[in-house]
Amino acid sequence: MMSAPQVGVVMGSSSDWEVMKHAAGLLKQLGVHFEARVVSAHRTPDLLYEYAATAESRGLQAIIAGAGGAAHLPGMLAAKTIVPVLGVPVPSKYLKGMDSLLSIVQMPKGIPVATFAIGEAGAANAALFAAALIARHDDGLAARLNDFRKNQFDSVMAMELPDVD
Repeated sequence: MMSAPQVGVVMGSSSDWEVMKHAAGLLKQLGVHFEARVVSAHRTPDLLYEYAATAESRGLQAIIAGAGGAAHLPGMLAAKTIVPVLGVPVPSKYLKGMDSLLSIVQMPKGIPVATFAIGEAGAANAALFAAALIARHDDGLAARLNDFRKNQFDSVMAMELPDVD
């Protein structure tokens, strides 16, 4: 039987999947149950409200929201739920994600959205942050997260630089 999702991975369009799959991949690698959906702030506002309103009762412990351009998705979700929202700016065609970053990071006082780097690194780090939140109350996940960190350390320690000619 499939466990209920602990994290929601949402994005404004299926074209955002190229970035957001990096969050989903890390969550899967760490054994964190998640759901991935397209929820557009502008094209499906009622779906956004329903998703946010039911997030806590469905057991979500964090929502990773990726959005490009005006990037209203993370902030609108945060306005409708107390489940932590982790915003990932998705690179846009003309402004390369700076528009998305500023739209997400400049939330008004009282409606917080944790904001990560533009693109793939932001998506991956949002997944790691969500896992760290859940690991506070899940010893198995804490162990997997520590193993992930140890593997990162080991990969750096195994690096060699070429000789200077």
